[in-house]
Amino acid sequence: MPALHTTIAKERIPSLRFPRQPVPLTDEQHLAILHKMEQATRLGNAEHGKCRIIFQDDEGLKAVETTIWAFDPENIVLKYGMTIPVARVVEIEYPS
Repeated sequence: MPALHTTIAKERIPSLRFPRQPVPLTDEQHLAILHKMEQATRLGNAEHGKCRIIFQDDEGLKAVETTIWAFDPENIVLKYGMTIPVARVVEIEYPS
């Protein structure tokens, strides 16, 4: 579990600033996040299911509960074209 984070509304994402450098992750952690993004995208498109994306902007750790519509190597795409840089994602969690 990542350190404490602030949960925000997804509507705040466009106002956040993301540093260019990636968050420090091991290769194993990065691959696990990519796998979870694939699962969350399928869940989002098939069932409109939400996940929690924990990421780091220029101020610290944040989390948003949302549906992932798509992703590419650079960005996670959310509703209304909002994006979170993949390189800034720390964890993806599913509701229990």
